[in-house]
Amino acid sequence: MHPDKDARGSAYAVHVSPPRCGICFHVSEFLSISNQMAVRRGSLGGLNGFVCMATYLQTVDVGHFVTADVHQALTREVRRGLIARPRSLSPWMFYDAEGSRLFDRITTLPEYYPTRTERTILSGHADAIIAAAHSDRSSPLRIAELGAGTASKTCILLEAALRLSDEVVYMPVDICSHALELARQNVTSALPEVRVQPIVRNYVTHPLQLEPFDGTTLALYIGTNIGNFSPERARLILRDLRVQLRTGDALLLGTDMVIDEPTLLPAYDDGDGVSAAFNLNILHRLNREPGADFDADRFHHRVLWNSVESRIEMHLESTQEQDVSIEHADLALHFVPHETIHTENSYKFTDQGIRSLLKEVGFEIRRAWKDSRGWYTVTLACFR
Repeated sequence: MHPDKDARGSAYAVHVSPPRCGICFHVSEFLSISNQMAVRRGSLGGLNGFVCMATYLQTVDVGHFVTADVHQALTREVRRGLIARPRSLSPWMFYDAEGSRLFDRITTLPEYYPTRTERTILSGHADAIIAAAHSDRSSPLRIAELGAGTASKTCILLEAALRLSDEVVYMPVDICSHALELARQNVTSALPEVRVQPIVRNYVTHPLQLEPFDGTTLALYIGTNIGNFSPERARLILRDLRVQLRTGDALLLGTDMVIDEPTLLPAYDDGDGVSAAFNLNILHRLNREPGADFDADRFHHRVLWNSVESRIEMHLESTQEQDVSIEHADLALHFVPHETIHTENSYKFTDQGIRSLLKEVGFEIRRAWKDSRGWYTVTLACFR
């Protein structure tokens, strides 16, 4: 659970209006690789036209299609996941405006250690990381980040990059346009020398396709994002990324490690109930958008450690027998007591697990950095 929701292509920036991340999840499906657009931010819920960003080639009115596509995606996911046994929902559905706000709170909680632990590693080793990834300091450096969110930790690496390279390009890639707008603001305000090219994209269904670059590319996949995917999907994402890199390029991967269960569980079930609210918000979203009638008070946030699969699991557990209808999915569901909806996984790694994963997808570890307790690892990998 809880990736750090903190670009590829040409010199186009994409700013899709409101902080409704379900919308921006699908915007990239309407933006071709060669003709990306900038959409002017307007009032909440609206797309108010287009503005020219750098080499502007084409405009298309995507407002109607984006709204229709989100509706269709939600409906498909609800039908797929809630008819199945056991029931499940895809975690991208967490990140509407309220879900994104709750996640930001989670990353500041004392129980949620991954964000601050990774930040400590990056702060202490940023210069060494960049130097190991970018040996030719006379050439430009491109940093492309999957699941960038607001790029709050990435600025640490970008600052180090500017100390070692005269030209730095940062391409954050994320499904949430609101987060990317914050990322752009954060980076350009703190580091105006960095050229920022944000891309709204679902990199899982639409893999990144990097254009040729006369320099070194460092791909970032930090913030425990890789842990939210099954091993099969994680390998697919990394393979897709691998084929876009060239000899001399590198990958920086952040992984949460297997530690004791008493420390793991509170990170996903905090005493203030923020993680519970984050999980239950998915039901509120289903009520608002596809017309469900879930009573969130009849579901319980449940977290468990699955030692066999090496993952934290997050579920919504029905507290009683109940019926739920979802109008736009044309579904009538019956829940029995203790029946669950599986909403998210967070896989944890060992040193051997990291080596095996990277080897299988064509990478070789160059260096790795850990915190003093061994709770988190940042690994730099290159081609084998």
